[in-house]
Amino acid sequence: MAILSLLRSHSTAWRRRLGAITLGLALVASAAYVFADAHIPITFPESVPQGSMVIGRVPPTSEVRVAGHDLHVTDYGTVVFGIGRDASGTQAVEIITPDGISRHASVAITPRDWPIERIDGVPPKTVAPPPEIASRIQREQAAVSAERTRNDARVGFTQHFQWPVEGRISGRFGNQRIYNGTPGSAHSGMDIAAATGTPVRAPASGVITFADDLYLTGGTVLLDHGHGISSNFLHLSRIDVAVGDSIEQGQVIGAVGATGRATGPHLHWGMNWFDTRIDPLLVLERAP
Repeated sequence: MAILSLLRSHSTAWRRRLGAITLGLALVASAAYVFADAHIPITFPESVPQGSMVIGRVPPTSEVRVAGHDLHVTDYGTVVFGIGRDASGTQAVEIITPDGISRHASVAITPRDWPIERIDGVPPKTVAPPPEIASRIQREQAAVSAERTRNDARVGFTQHFQWPVEGRISGRFGNQRIYNGTPGSAHSGMDIAAATGTPVRAPASGVITFADDLYLTGGTVLLDHGHGISSNFLHLSRIDVAVGDSIEQGQVIGAVGATGRATGPHLHWGMNWFDTRIDPLLVLERAP
């Protein structure tokens, strides 16, 4: 009996010791996890071309500001912003890490050549519209622009974007355009030639923030991917979604058409970071 009592005593003591060791290991593991999070390196690409979507990494819960915008930071420390067509020099990134230290990063911007595209056969009223039509265009474009101010925390932008339709690139982002001999603004997206009625699929997940038929852009849909990144799809012959719909990558949102200012069936796919236009082709080419 004395021996059994001694064993029980030692067993109880050992269990207590083992419990203390386990708790200690758990606390060490927890501390290491916090330490690792707080010391995730700040990483951004050294340089990007004009029109890029830039994805960087900072310690989670950092505060990040770029070009007057406070950026959302994902739970794993990802942030995103856009570089405009005409941007030059470097883009500064202001960061306050969780320990309260102010840090800075910068991304060099490399220039691109912007060829001239001549587009003939466009409906004249879409090139030089009368005053009443010009007022309508202004109202409609203002309504679209208002939806680009959203800063949702959704993370569709982190997916590897897919082509919304298969086809030949018939117009490139950033190229200077001349419509019926009249200079216009630089092309704001990428045109993909495809037959009328070809299904248009979401290149990444998001929520529909605008869906309507407009004078200049015809059937128009905006898809918000989160953190200020959005896609717009223009000249659609059919719209299959409504404002507020949650969309998965690859889901059909409409069909190719030639509505609005268009000379033939194609999809205009544009992308924005808030009001900064970015090149969808560069987003597609982003390395996995």
